[in-house]
Amino acid sequence: MRAIMVMFDSLNRHMLPPYGAEWVHAPNFERLYERTVTFDNSYVGSMPCMPCRREFHTGRYNFLHRSWGPLEPFDDSVPEILKQNGVYTHLVSDHYHYWEEGGATYHTRYTSYEASRGQEGDPWKGQVADPEIPESLGGRTDNSWRQDWVNRGYMDKEELQPQAKTFEMGLEFMRTNADQDNWFLHIETFDPHEPYFTQQHYKDLYPHDYSGPHFDWPPYREVQEPAEAVEHMRTENAALISMCDAYLGKVLDLMDEQDMWDDTLLIVCTDHGFLLGEHDWWAKCVQPFYGEIAHTPLFLWDPRTGRKAERSQALVQNIDWGPTLLEAFGVAPTPDMQGIPLTHSVASEVPLREGVLFGLHGGHVNVTDGRYVYMRAPTTAENWPLYEYTLMPTHMRHTFDVSELQETEMAVPFDFTKGCPVMKIPARGSGWTDMHRFGTLLFDLQDDPKQEHPIDDPEIEARMIRLMVDLMRANNAPVEQFERLGLTV
Repeated sequence: MRAIMVMFDSLNRHMLPPYGAEWVHAPNFERLYERTVTFDNSYVGSMPCMPCRREFHTGRYNFLHRSWGPLEPFDDSVPEILKQNGVYTHLVSDHYHYWEEGGATYHTRYTSYEASRGQEGDPWKGQVADPEIPESLGGRTDNSWRQDWVNRGYMDKEELQPQAKTFEMGLEFMRTNADQDNWFLHIETFDPHEPYFTQQHYKDLYPHDYSGPHFDWPPYREVQEPAEAVEHMRTENAALISMCDAYLGKVLDLMDEQDMWDDTLLIVCTDHGFLLGEHDWWAKCVQPFYGEIAHTPLFLWDPRTGRKAERSQALVQNIDWGPTLLEAFGVAPTPDMQGIPLTHSVASEVPLREGVLFGLHGGHVNVTDGRYVYMRAPTTAENWPLYEYTLMPTHMRHTFDVSELQETEMAVPFDFTKGCPVMKIPARGSGWTDMHRFGTLLFDLQDDPKQEHPIDDPEIEARMIRLMVDLMRANNAPVEQFERLGLTV
């Protein structure tokens, strides 16, 4: 058995032809649909980037106990477990958060790994003089904006862009090891994450009228731009998806060329979606996680079943990717893993789970059973009590500040920390915004798939609360998570 996982960042389900976006030029995603099982009820777990990757490695939720951060000393890691069981594991990626303090323990779990540089504000090329930046909408206020324009100066050709380099490294691994068995290749690109920087021939696929300032990087806030700017941003996103589609096609081509379909598992996935003006919001993390963010695309080819050109209604999540790989290679999951192999979800006509949780540390805790989505907000704007539980006190790009650590206590072990007590660090002011202001929301996805009309149904809400509480208990959620949401443990 061999396995390939192609992972995109911020790939919108509602921007792909297999999910109804016929206006987006993505013929290789259509081709992928013909070769795989397409999941209609795939959801995020922990948001955003590195929390999702921790879920992939560990097969369990991250967001109930801590925010963005590295793998913990007590964490299981699927790539490492495979490596320990004789499976060669290789990562190729341009996702620059892997190389920061908040992600620095992930790539080392693989047998080998390669990186390409230059995405977004990756501190890659050094330039003292300010770069030329056109008049723009949506410019960032931090150094990422400046650094991104420095980086773009070194990518005047498509083959110099990080995505192109990343896929070429992945294709090289596939060619080199086409006659070998027992390997897992993880191809991961930051695209189509913002900013939507791509080559003109992809933009030309989407002719439209727009004469405003440069605009290819959505801000993380409510929409303030005119309608034509919103439409322009959607076409910029579509252009980058078309580039992603082209490089996905190279993987499918090589699988054809090397006759890999008979013995190679393929997973194509993403960490989360992204708002492109829907609900009058840009981006993610600030607002509740509507379906555009939480409801994700997912494709699976398993040569043992041969099922393709089918749709699955199974309720699945990011925590299922790791157990899927372990099962494919005949390796047992660890006791702490709560994900379910995707092949089991496809094969069983009986639902394997009643519901799933998803969220951001300190934000709404959300639950869905596939029909309803319930978003439970903090009861107060103070969003307290809330703690970080970790032995790796690291944010995205830096360790916790000493002021954050001065009230640290040691907490007794959780059931997944393998007997290790953990640091309990107050998370006052944690999160992107005041989630309390959005309130608690309940949606019926059958009648309102775009989540535009919250419902008020005490009976359904009571049932979803019970489901949420049961799942939180099953995940050994800290008692204060119940308290800040006004729930009974």
